[in-house]
Amino acid sequence: MRRRRTENLRGRFGPEYDRAVEASDDRRNAEQNLLDRAHRRDQLDIRPLPEAARARYSEQWRGIQERFIDDPAGSVGAAHTLLDQVMAERGYPTKDFEEQADLVSVDHPRVVENYRAAYAVYTRQRDGQATTEDLRDALVRYRSLFEELLHPEASDADGVRDRAVESRDTVVDNRDTVVENRDTVVENRDTVADNRDPVVEDRDEVVDVRDETPRHRAGTDEPMTYGEQR
Repeated sequence: MRRRRTENLRGRFGPEYDRAVEASDDRRNAEQNLLDRAHRRDQLDIRPLPEAARARYSEQWRGIQERFIDDPAGSVGAAHTLLDQVMAERGYPTKDFEEQADLVSVDHPRVVENYRAAYAVYTRQRDGQATTEDLRDALVRYRSLFEELLHPEASDADGVRDRAVESRDTVVDNRDTVVENRDTVVENRDTVADNRDPVVEDRDEVVDVRDETPRHRAGTDEPMTYGEQR
């Protein structure tokens, strides 16, 4: 059961599973932490965005990218604020960054690390410690999560593919079981054939014994001739 739990968590969280284990002194504690995240996430009402909201946020993001040329720091700050707005509208809490990232990791485990890295640059740039290249990288990382939040059905493709693989494996297992059962039937059939052969041999012995036993004419002790027996 522990091995199955590990496999399920690794499949669900991907690189976030490895990060959690590396950040913890104990694998069991790390896995419990991931389970707690999933439980807290399940208590939330996460909703897809209406089409009108998607269009509005997409337009705002284009403006943020255009702003980067003249104001890199302001562009990254605006990207962070826009992500908060998108998350809030979808149903994620946005008051505490670490809690926010943990909950987002349940639904978007493959890009949440980009979110953390972008946030680290965002906090450094407020103190004037981020370079233009750092800010450019942060904007790209913010965008990876932004696009998944806007179009969650696209990020679900990996999950659909994984479930399809699991289903295919189940079919293969069942097919192997059918083959094994078929082989068992063949073996049983051969056993029946083997058992039938001794019966045939016994019948032949009875016939042989009958043929060796002489018959007598009615009312006499004189044996019948072969022609009379026939």
